[in-house]
Amino acid sequence: MALQDLTPQLRTRLSRMEKAVGWFVLLAALALVTGFVYYIYHTAERKGWFLSKASYYTYLDRATGLKVGNPVKLMGFDVGQITRIDAMHPYAEYNVYVEFEIREPYYGYLWTEGSRAKVTSADFLGNRTLEVTKGTKGYPTYLFHPFQTNDLSALAKLRDLDQWVLAEEVFDAAHTNLLLKPKTALSKTNLDLLASLGRENIRVFLTNQLTRSITAVWDGLSGGYEGFQTNPTNRNDRNLFWLVADESPALSERLDKLIGQVETNLPKIFSLTNQIGSALTHTINLTSNLNAVAESARPVASNLAAISEQLRGRGAFGEWLLPTNLHAQLATTMTNADAALATAKTALATADTALGHTDTNLAALVENLNRSLDSLAGITSNLNAQVQANTNMLTAISEAVVHTDDLIQGLKRHWLLRSAFKTKTNAPPQKPTPPKGSAR
Repeated sequence: MALQDLTPQLRTRLSRMEKAVGWFVLLAALALVTGFVYYIYHTAERKGWFLSKASYYTYLDRATGLKVGNPVKLMGFDVGQITRIDAMHPYAEYNVYVEFEIREPYYGYLWTEGSRAKVTSADFLGNRTLEVTKGTKGYPTYLFHPFQTNDLSALAKLRDLDQWVLAEEVFDAAHTNLLLKPKTALSKTNLDLLASLGRENIRVFLTNQLTRSITAVWDGLSGGYEGFQTNPTNRNDRNLFWLVADESPALSERLDKLIGQVETNLPKIFSLTNQIGSALTHTINLTSNLNAVAESARPVASNLAAISEQLRGRGAFGEWLLPTNLHAQLATTMTNADAALATAKTALATADTALGHTDTNLAALVENLNRSLDSLAGITSNLNAQVQANTNMLTAISEAVVHTDDLIQGLKRHWLLRSAFKTKTNAPPQKPTPPKGSAR
């Protein structure tokens, strides 16, 4: 039926229905678009699409268990994802290039010293995960502040000079001593020091402003921050920060190594089990022999039990070793020995006293003898002096002795004094001896 064949009432009602359906379709489309936009926004917020990100790279030996889109962890949190995995050229020092990004604010935990990229096993299927570690010291890897390289004369004219800080390390002329560290606030003194070192330009950044994108990256070779290239012609020319990797092999590779070692050592294991079986057999035989020995040792055990029963009383073991009569004799002997020792001590004390008196008397005797010898030495010395003075004294003395002997012999022959010198008055006359060879 054509529309013009309808009555005016039906046409009015149909136009109203068309409007209602149009509004319904429009509202449904708006609701669908709103839900889609909300889903996109929620997904973007959950994945950090609106957050600032900092890219890093590392080198690995192999890409086993890693793929683009895998999460990157820090302290147990998902802080980013892997964005690129490429093989290096055949003559490169490393095998695999891995690039990943860390979203805001977690890149602030990565410093120039202490931060590393660790690749560890994730499960038993050979998958691995990439984890970065928190830095311990050093400087931030990236800057999100206005960065520039400026000459000293222009910096000296700045009004907010104290808001600018150094973005590089400053050494002395010999490049041995570090004079100024990065993030040191600029001052007139520091600018004069830089001028005295012959520096014309210096890298600095502003601390009181933040940017949404990276402005500088730390360069370890130059010892300072370098301007970050946001859109280079070749993406390999981007000056990203390199995190040194600590790589562990996948669990499947470890299992392969373990299985290989087990297969290599399996004959030794079988030999060891055979030895264990033989040792168990010998142990069983030994236990049976021990049972027989225990059976034969039961009488000895009963005898020992009887002896221990007798020795349970106080002093029983001593009475068993030393009978009562022997103990009494030993006590008497010890008493006599104590008395003898006391007597000996008394005798020793007396002897000690006597020796002391003897020592004193001997000392006095020696002293008197020394005096007598000194007197005799004086007499002999005087006599020697007299002899030396009178050389004829000995001749006169000798003649006096000869004359005295003649006088005594003369007195012996004198008839008046002869009887006074007789020595043997009652001796019988000697019997004459007959000559040899005469007859009797």
